[in-house]
Amino acid sequence: MFKGSMPALVTPFKDGAVDFATLKQLVDWHVDQGSHGLVPVGTTGESPTLTHKEHEAVIEATVEAAAGRIPVIAGAGSNNTDEAVRFAVHAREVGADGVLIVTPYYNKPTQAGMIAHFTAVHDAAQLPIIIYNIPGRSAVDMSPATMGELSKLPHIAGVKDATGDLARVCQQRLTCGTDFIQLSGEDATAHGFNAQGGRGMISVTANVAPALCAQMQNACLAGDFATALQVQDRLMPLHQAIFAEPGLCGVKYAMSRLGLCENSVRLPLVPVTKPVEDRIDAALRHAGLLN
Repeated sequence: MFKGSMPALVTPFKDGAVDFATLKQLVDWHVDQGSHGLVPVGTTGESPTLTHKEHEAVIEATVEAAAGRIPVIAGAGSNNTDEAVRFAVHAREVGADGVLIVTPYYNKPTQAGMIAHFTAVHDAAQLPIIIYNIPGRSAVDMSPATMGELSKLPHIAGVKDATGDLARVCQQRLTCGTDFIQLSGEDATAHGFNAQGGRGMISVTANVAPALCAQMQNACLAGDFATALQVQDRLMPLHQAIFAEPGLCGVKYAMSRLGLCENSVRLPLVPVTKPVEDRIDAALRHAGLLN
């Protein structure tokens, strides 16, 4: 079920509030553009600055708008295990197809602590879980051995790997098995990640270039890495420009240039600077998305 290009969906705002009308339009657009799934309320969905009520409302609205056409993996992570359990149970109750659970950030648990955390969420959620390993943000790194232990649980389905280390894909194939779903969490290395054994990407860039990202992933899934590389060459300047400043801010600016949503983020994040705007505009033109 979980493969290909899955946008880490932005949360659109209007006058500072969640813009649910635009959110529905974005879901419909992603379905039409060929995205293989949606991942709302992750980091790109501004989960740190959504209230719990907003978080749950965005998940519910996304599931309702998707209407079973493509799977929805609901962001449900927290460094508070009870809170992660609450979000995961809510996701199941409103019909999400899976949950994305980040390694607990800031409080820096041990490998044993991460096993206990994910086991508690697993037992309560009763939904497929994608582990989100992003040591650059969480300050902890789940080892391949720990992931292998967790993969023995029936609902631990895979990983969103944002380590940037392509060797991890092979290491995790050894510890977790070849059926364990490995999804890249870094747009710039997604092509190589798939060549190592990955099955897709939870993508920031796919918010603005979903058809191209889906085309690249479809080529990889078909084993046509030469065609996939040609598409990745079109996308690479956009990957780089979007992340010149926080990627969420970059992709919202890019989306605003295409009339998809407002260029609005919540503090402490701010819109990208003019030099980055110019880089994103040039990258959009390189990708053929802007005249």
